[in-house]
Amino acid sequence: MPGVKVRDGETFEKTLKRFKKACEKAGIISEMKKHQHYEKPSERRKRKINAAKRKRMKLEKMLSS
Repeated sequence: MPGVKVRDGETFEKTLKRFKKACEKAGIISEMKKHQHYEKPSERRKRKINAAKRKRMKLEKMLSS
């Protein structure tokens, strides 16, 4: 879990924004969203296959340009 120390003269909003950014970089937000509901194994496979297809198409598009 990322931690953030409050700097001198820093507002609460700025500190909270830095904390959120640190959590996002650590992958906590995306991991939390994945576990919000149960995903069947077949749905997980479909999602991974579609992600691989998108990644491959993007790579092919970059190479062909």
